[in-house]
Amino acid sequence: MPEGTDANRAAGPLSLFLVSHSYPPVLGGSEIEAQRVCAALVRRGHNVTVLCAGGPPMPPIARWTDPFGVPVRILTRRSRGRFRDWVFAVSVAWTLFRERRNYRLVYFLMQGAHLATGLPMARWLGKPIVMKISGSSLATLMRASWLGRLELGWLNRWARRVMVLNPGIAQEAVEAGIHRERLFWMPNPIDTEEFAPCAPEARQAIRERFGIPAGAKAVLYVGRLAPEKELPSLLGAFATVAARLPEALLIFIGDGPCRQELETLTAKLGMEKRVRFAGRRPGEEICQWLQASDLFTLVSSNEGFPCSLSEAMACAIPSVVTDIPGSAQLIDDGAQGHVVPVKDEARLAEAIAGLLENPERRARMGEAARRRIVENYSTAKVLDRYERLFEDCRE
Repeated sequence: MPEGTDANRAAGPLSLFLVSHSYPPVLGGSEIEAQRVCAALVRRGHNVTVLCAGGPPMPPIARWTDPFGVPVRILTRRSRGRFRDWVFAVSVAWTLFRERRNYRLVYFLMQGAHLATGLPMARWLGKPIVMKISGSSLATLMRASWLGRLELGWLNRWARRVMVLNPGIAQEAVEAGIHRERLFWMPNPIDTEEFAPCAPEARQAIRERFGIPAGAKAVLYVGRLAPEKELPSLLGAFATVAARLPEALLIFIGDGPCRQELETLTAKLGMEKRVRFAGRRPGEEICQWLQASDLFTLVSSNEGFPCSLSEAMACAIPSVVTDIPGSAQLIDDGAQGHVVPVKDEARLAEAIAGLLENPERRARMGEAARRRIVENYSTAKVLDRYERLFEDCRE
């Protein structure tokens, strides 16, 4: 794939600071997306530096280059407690001022106190500003506090563009006071070379290594075990699926505050042998778990742009998701999978069981899913959008 458009290359490299409270090895959709975007920009020849907070699991150093070659400044290595966010916020403003000759544009990711200090400093220095609202309900959350309302007002006046992930987030931003013409749709990129289907022999070898029985029909969830993921409804629906299909197996990849509750519910439903909690797995394993599975599920009530879903689609796996903007923008019901109402266990069970019983339909939907990701959300496609946006900010 080309590494950028001719116009982008002719304009020359751009120097920017990306400001994000957290960054990998902190794991989350926004953090992973930030790293992917920064690494791809570096590969295209741009000068990118991340400003983030410290503390475990970040390395205890001030200047670090991550495993993908992205320079990272860790600004609050020793701060603890409730003042940590404000120490980070002040450090962001000071770094923007001190390094003002070393960057051209400031990209803010995630809400927080760093916006209250970083936005006016970037404005005073005359630096172009872009911001990404990285999840559903964040604009609404900002609107609920005086500090958030102040930050929203500044964004509306000073940001060249405010990036959003889906139409639902766009509407929330408008309701929070951001002018619609300032919004810019920016999805998260997917590495479609890493996340891709594998040969049947390789798939079987992966299943053997992970202890997935040869005849099992594996349903996979990847993500935090958190309340907004609505995972009790998935377990309730899977109990119906398991009664209908003895070979069905549900696998949870990830951890979180709801794990004990989910394990207790699994035991209550008598499904200890049909449900596996694999816990947090190394990032390099996620693609293999997807390749080993037959179906992906995401039944959340709140998502921005779900990376786990798009990664499953890139691996040519059909999905069953709930009808929220973040997921419905990726899955057309009946085309790349099925879309069901949130917490509707009966509809969820029927969608899962119906696909597990029909391998031809799964294969057809999986091919359509990968095609949608490759054509619209590959790293090259999304980075072209970033470069066009940043080039507009130079003018």
